[in-house]
Amino acid sequence: MAGIIRMGVAMSTAGTGLGQAAAGPAATKEPMRFEAALITGATSGIGEAIARALPATTALWLTGRDVSRLATFAADLATRGEQDAMIAWAAAAPIDLLVNNAGFGRFGPALEGGERDRAMIELNLLAPMALAQALLPGMLEAARATGRRAGLINVASVVGFFPWPYFAAYAASKAFLVSWTEALAAELRDDPVDVLALCPGATTTKFLERAGYAGMPGWGSHLPDRVAQEALEALGRRPVHVVGTTNRIAVAAMRYLPRWLTMRGTARATARIDRR
Repeated sequence: MAGIIRMGVAMSTAGTGLGQAAAGPAATKEPMRFEAALITGATSGIGEAIARALPATTALWLTGRDVSRLATFAADLATRGEQDAMIAWAAAAPIDLLVNNAGFGRFGPALEGGERDRAMIELNLLAPMALAQALLPGMLEAARATGRRAGLINVASVVGFFPWPYFAAYAASKAFLVSWTEALAAELRDDPVDVLALCPGATTTKFLERAGYAGMPGWGSHLPDRVAQEALEALGRRPVHVVGTTNRIAVAAMRYLPRWLTMRGTARATARIDRR
């Protein structure tokens, strides 16, 4: 049986290959309580921060591709086979919170995406939808039986509100996720589940570096802990949450500015950044 190391504490894994552990310190404001959470992309960044922010009473099932950080079932949700394997396991687990955080981006011309963009669409868009469609019915049934509420957080992005040249496929995948999650929340408004599309902006993770974007987050970026705290505070209050006041102002402004102007500005800004 493999072992994992998280927050400096050695913990064991279940036979399924998914890591189960106690959560870390709670966020400043007491988040709503869940019995067990499945968090994808939990080996770093926002996924890890959400795991740490949940109450210590929440059992965690953490998946990710970074085997050095999470020595378990190396869940590459960009493949249908591993999506199906996770669904088969999770359907029998007592999960009442699902956090679809796994995802990646690619910086570069839209016509050069090829297989990488296809994998991105599979991971950013199809995997969260497949997991939610497969697992939420059971979560809802359990919530009705216990009188508790289930939760779903789909981690989208602030770029999901407008096209972004040189991040074309990534922005499009997040636009789908925002729209689909908001529609799902409306469909389930009378059911015992809280649904949230979480839309962070620039965050101090390795996302941009891995995407091949030379400009690292600077002024206006947020720490993953801040994103996680806002996510848990927003869950149950609204179906879509943009992290940070500056990002909320930017999203509102983009809705009123002429489309050609926003496209020209973002294209010029990103085109000047050399790809890694």
